[in-house]
Amino acid sequence: MLNNSLLSLFERDLDRLRDEVNLFEKEADLWIAPGSLKNSPGNLCLHLCGNLKEFIGARLGKTGYVRQREKEFSLKNVPRKELLINIHETKNIVLQTISKLDQQTLDSEYPNNFLGDGISTEYLLIHLSTHLNYHLGQINYLRRILID
Repeated sequence: MLNNSLLSLFERDLDRLRDEVNLFEKEADLWIAPGSLKNSPGNLCLHLCGNLKEFIGARLGKTGYVRQREKEFSLKNVPRKELLINIHETKNIVLQTISKLDQQTLDSEYPNNFLGDGISTEYLLIHLSTHLNYHLGQINYLRRILID
């Protein structure tokens, strides 16, 4: 069942996000956006957590989470410890919510769809997984640039 694959992928990649945040030797480097880039690794981390807490937690899991998307990009110098707590909370919300979804829900239209009408919950979850990986790759690349 796709549910098990999604659980495995989100768990793996949120663990990778945690690991990437921990791999920054200097905590301050989490907040550097080199050159003309606008988003630091720390802001990308906040963005990923906010995104998943909203689209999986709040909309599917009914957690009551209220996203403040603009703060995901405007906050600076959030301590690494807080980022790690946020990742841990996000992982728990995502895994708990997805584990409760049945095939009928996965096949049904995603509520309050922002990608367009008729998108299934299954499709949106795959989209969110690829979105996580896209930004995870950016964080990894930025970390390696900042090391040099």
